[in-house]
Amino acid sequence: MSVDHRKERLSSGLLHREPLIFERGSAGRVGCSLPEADVPEATAAIDPALLRAEPPLLPEVSEPEATRHFTRLSQWNFAIDLGMYPLGSCTMKYNPKNNERAARMPGFANLHPALGPEHLQGALALMWRLERALCEITGFGRATLQPAAGAQGELAGLMMIRAYHVDRHRSPSKVLIPDSAHGTNPASCTVNGFATVPLPTGARGTLDLDTVRKAISDDVAAIMITNPSTVGLFEDQIAEIAELVHAHGALVYMDGANLNALLGQFRPGDHGVDCLHINLHKTFTTPHGGGGPGAGPVAVAPGLVPFLPTPTVESTGDDYRLDFDRPKSIGRVRAFFGNFGMFVRAYTYIREMGADGLKAATEMAVLNANYLKARLQAHYHTPYDRACMHEVVVSDQRLKKETGVQTLDVAKRLMDHGFHPPTIYFPLIVMGALMIEPTETETLETLDELADALVAIAEEARTDPETVKAAPHTTGLRRLDETLAARKPRLRYTREG
Repeated sequence: MSVDHRKERLSSGLLHREPLIFERGSAGRVGCSLPEADVPEATAAIDPALLRAEPPLLPEVSEPEATRHFTRLSQWNFAIDLGMYPLGSCTMKYNPKNNERAARMPGFANLHPALGPEHLQGALALMWRLERALCEITGFGRATLQPAAGAQGELAGLMMIRAYHVDRHRSPSKVLIPDSAHGTNPASCTVNGFATVPLPTGARGTLDLDTVRKAISDDVAAIMITNPSTVGLFEDQIAEIAELVHAHGALVYMDGANLNALLGQFRPGDHGVDCLHINLHKTFTTPHGGGGPGAGPVAVAPGLVPFLPTPTVESTGDDYRLDFDRPKSIGRVRAFFGNFGMFVRAYTYIREMGADGLKAATEMAVLNANYLKARLQAHYHTPYDRACMHEVVVSDQRLKKETGVQTLDVAKRLMDHGFHPPTIYFPLIVMGALMIEPTETETLETLDELADALVAIAEEARTDPETVKAAPHTTGLRRLDETLAARKPRLRYTREG
């Protein structure tokens, strides 16, 4: 086994540079003790072609080596429990520990989904109540909790829309999608056999009614609107757009990924939206990304209820049951009933916050974003001169022209100030974008620290641009070749390294 790493310096003080675990240890070293096998060897003939010519290539390390390896790797990760995570569009907010406590209750955590309904009454009651809560919040009558993420929610929603048209002996082939929508929207359309028709946003950063009027036809199955859009702006003509779309027999799908900007202020179901997916991690504080898994419930208007995935949870008094007898259903979109642990977390959060608390969370999220916008607009280009919703988009347009410093440089330098970079170069309709979402969970002091860092970087770019371009300077690894990493990833270890 390679030991070349021992010739290198593996730490700078207490900041460790951790090699691959395959580069640790030595041949024959073990970190565990196992009893002798008490099962007789198999006597059945085995095809020699199925046997290994040599033992599998596994790390041969001691227990301390294994423990230190993974502990050190964990220290390389940035997490929301360590500091602000201002990723725009992704909504990386703090997850209350009370949610985690509820999800770990043995009655929930140890429940097996293959049990019969008579043994699942508590879980089914929670699912039924969560569905009712989400419908009350969004203005719909029914919802499915099955989809495992927002993107799968889109897929399920479009499957229901397609089934709706087929049930009416129609076969429209197109879906209208603004260029400010999430990138998963066109992919979901393609999987469902729809052709996408891109719609340009207007000068205000939102979709114009006249643009939709020119594109709508009887061959349109639906329009997919992300609201607020990926530039952090509210689509204020959505009701008029819905009326126009409905007049042509089409439906309105709202990408509700950014619902955390609307709680208590706007119910999509009251304004002509027919179908809405909800990202529980963005709005209702369930873990995101590697801390998942995700959940993307879909709420629907009455016309789509017959097509909801099976099974649905129904109740008669305090008796809860699973309904599989739904002849027009699109069927399952997820094994069993969805990611149940996320339901527990979201329901706990909704019950803890109540209607007033959820409304206050939205107000704080919007206030925080607009506060950052006010702090930054004198130092960075702001593409839309209007109030934003839960996230603010600035760009390097002014900075790049004056100093040569670009968005990527700002993001890397921000790491030296102790902040994870925001989303960069997205949305695509804003060149050189930095998309910042502070969420409602960050304090004024934290917002000021972030704003101060971004302002300092902008000023440094004008006095010492080369320092900014060479950032980061204080991290364990310096600026990496991200293009090479994407095009030639190292996914497998070989004996040659």
